[in-house]
Amino acid sequence: MEKLYQLLEQEYGEMVEIRRHLHQHPELSFEEVETPKYIARFHEKLGHEVRTGVGGRGVVATLKGGKPGPTVALRADFDALPIQEENDVPYKSKVDGVMHACGHDGHTASLLGLAKVLNQMQEDLPGNVVFIHQHAEELPPGGAIAMIEDGCLDGVDVIFGTHLWATCPLGEIGYRTGPFMAAPDRFDIKIQGYGGHGSQPELTKDSIVIAGQLIGNLQQIVSRKVSPLDTAVVSVCSIEAKNPYNIIADSVSMTGTVRTFTEEVRSFVEKEIDRVTKGTCLVSDADYTYTYTRGYPPTVNHKEETELLARVAGLAPGVESVKEYAPQMGGEDFSYYLQHVKGTFFFTGAEKAGRESSYPHHHPKFDIDERALLIAAQVLGTATIEYMKNHS
Repeated sequence: MEKLYQLLEQEYGEMVEIRRHLHQHPELSFEEVETPKYIARFHEKLGHEVRTGVGGRGVVATLKGGKPGPTVALRADFDALPIQEENDVPYKSKVDGVMHACGHDGHTASLLGLAKVLNQMQEDLPGNVVFIHQHAEELPPGGAIAMIEDGCLDGVDVIFGTHLWATCPLGEIGYRTGPFMAAPDRFDIKIQGYGGHGSQPELTKDSIVIAGQLIGNLQQIVSRKVSPLDTAVVSVCSIEAKNPYNIIADSVSMTGTVRTFTEEVRSFVEKEIDRVTKGTCLVSDADYTYTYTRGYPPTVNHKEETELLARVAGLAPGVESVKEYAPQMGGEDFSYYLQHVKGTFFFTGAEKAGRESSYPHHHPKFDIDERALLIAAQVLGTATIEYMKNHS
């Protein structure tokens, strides 16, 4: 472990350089071209076995240890978001309307730095390491499921992954056994009324009024239909009915998200949205269309691997606290990996110091404390070596 930490300290500067390079050159989900090339070249220089185009745009590199043992997979995503960056920093995005607003540039930099260090420790490793660099985490169906279908988990015994979490203190590691992140689903509703002149509402079926009623009715699903002992979110996040000031809208389009942890609640909410929409439109004699699109499944961590992570994370020099977190309503397609092999997904605190407030993920001013790059690599490396020691 001491050798691991010493070598990682030496590579910290390069991790920062990698992160800033990727931050300046972000690429959207399913449009990644230069980023996977960059990652592949890095591993090829280290002499790792490299597969490109995995599941479409993913990269998988394999390091074979000098001693027999298990195969540990480590995953980092590398896609960006369609957001215009508002930070005034030297490494600001050079791509108009695209930025790394969720820390995926940092995930990649940490894993590449760790890969370089583990490569230097190759002869001492009692097992193999598979570095999974995943495209398209931000946009369902995501890159994980396609990479799995393309064999990225073949021969893998366990998988670990982390997310740099910009609203949690630097030096803090957050873990949870069992359900950790929710299933992020989407719904689309179009209310078809009957438009007309704003001065003659009695001749119309006002789709905006109906939409307003529906938004209120949908909020009763969670508050009055789902048990307080369960967890669910129903949010209408977009509503559109563009018209001149004196025209009553003929139709309204609404889009929103549902977050749940169990299949029972997930299916219930899906059906209940349809029932509530049907009833609301029936009262006003309007029509509707409804589409429910399932996103990633819930991220459910395995007990033994999570306990190992929680037990050894504090060994890393940069870790000041290790805490069990409450479930998070955000979604993550790391969930697919955990459906196929055992493992765990955890948060690495990356709150940026010296700011009046911490900007959340997906915000135009999102940023991280780059010291979290080193901490993430330390914890992932610690978990990897500890698992190998215990299972070789």
